[in-house]
Amino acid sequence: MTDEQTPAEDVAFEADDSAQEIEALKLEVAQLKEQALRYAAEAENTKRRAEREMNDARAYAIQKFARDLLGVADNLSRATAHSPKDSGDAAVKNFIIGVEMTEKELQGAFERNGLKKIDPAQGEKFDPHLHQAVTEQPSTEVAAGGVIAVLQAGYELMGRLVRPAMVAVAAKGSTAPGAAEPSASTNPYAGAGADGANSGGAFDTKA
Repeated sequence: MTDEQTPAEDVAFEADDSAQEIEALKLEVAQLKEQALRYAAEAENTKRRAEREMNDARAYAIQKFARDLLGVADNLSRATAHSPKDSGDAAVKNFIIGVEMTEKELQGAFERNGLKKIDPAQGEKFDPHLHQAVTEQPSTEVAAGGVIAVLQAGYELMGRLVRPAMVAVAAKGSTAPGAAEPSASTNPYAGAGADGANSGGAFDTKA
């Protein structure tokens, strides 16, 4: 304190210094808090990215193996669909039961590893991201743009399309009750195929 300063002035000066120091500390705390939140967000993003990359690596590792097994699943499905279930021969019945159990176990193994079957029900709306129209035909039971029948089931692995379901689709003008024809400006069969290109939804009327 100088000779010119009174005790009151000295107290006011010290209070002003303390206020400035408190404001500086508050600013520093706010900056540290913002930095901590930013680091936490970056850590969370890194964790999510690592999980996504791990899932992608896993999916890539089993995708080829899964594709190789799809033929087995198709053959088992055809065998159970055309098996003589009304056969009176006990040996035939037991054989059919064995094939059905094998198919069920294979599908269970698929699902446990993230491979899901795409098998749309009759009348379900055609989805160009999951289905591929092999043929288009008029129908009196299914509205235009709906699935008439599944010719071959599709599969997706952890949300990624491995193979689209091959389906027959009700043509424009189908006379099913409540049928709503698709807009003339919209092609309901255009979409992504198994490789993600805009070709999976195209249909082939020669099939």
